[in-house]
Amino acid sequence: MRGVYRFLAGLIAIEVIVQAASMAFGVAALVLWVDEGGTFDKALLESDDAEFDGLAGLIVHGINGMMIIPLLALALLIVSFFAKVSKGVLWAGLVLLFTVIQVVLGLLGHSYAIAGGIHGANALLLFGLAVMAFMRSKAVPPATTAAPGHAEQPTRV
Repeated sequence: MRGVYRFLAGLIAIEVIVQAASMAFGVAALVLWVDEGGTFDKALLESDDAEFDGLAGLIVHGINGMMIIPLLALALLIVSFFAKVSKGVLWAGLVLLFTVIQVVLGLLGHSYAIAGGIHGANALLLFGLAVMAFMRSKAVPPATTAAPGHAEQPTRV
């Protein structure tokens, strides 16, 4: 289970990178589209016919952020109870908490611009937490040692 924990934590970190890349691609393509004469307005936002090269990036960002990463974070928390990673439940819980905050900030960003800025900063925190969970899963748990002053007795065969 430690390997599954490690895989999920690493995958969440990679997914945060995908989020940043897909959003940057989508916005850059949108700006180029406007530079070439396209019109970005409320009508475009409400239209089902919006087409520009970076639209796929914005769609990936939405689906990934609203469904895939939250499911991965929830799976990480569930696995953390069985993975025997030192403080693994804590790190997985923080990843899930910051994922929920990220989703809420993303939704609020449609109404409040400041939420969009905080959304970007929180993504960096989420990335760091996922990497920390990944790194913690690599650590080998300490072996039990004898109490001070008591030498371990050799086992006889």
